[in-house]
Amino acid sequence: HKLIAFGVAKEMLLAVKSANIRDTGLRDQAMRAAKSACLNCAEGAGRVTRGDKARAFAIARGEAVEAAAAVEIAAACGSASAGDAERVAVLADRVVALLTPLVR
Repeated sequence: HKLIAFGVAKEMLLAVKSANIRDTGLRDQAMRAAKSACLNCAEGAGRVTRGDKARAFAIARGEAVEAAAAVEIAAACGSASAGDAERVAVLADRVVALLTPLVR
């Protein structure tokens, strides 16, 4: 729970949820990706070896980007607001920035 990236990933998850994406498929995809970003951050924090940590953090980074993309696509299709997409994108960018050094 001390990993800052985990906290930001949780913020992103709540932002995805509050986006209220009307397209059920995109909503499901965005929520699953956002949850996975959180869970993989936690998994990486709990791993011992550098390689195991890097793998979990890399997955978390990819899932954060996927969640942001799903909300952006929903906004482009009229199933979510552009403001919600921007909010999620900002948080996803922060998650990526925090995790990238942990992957290397």
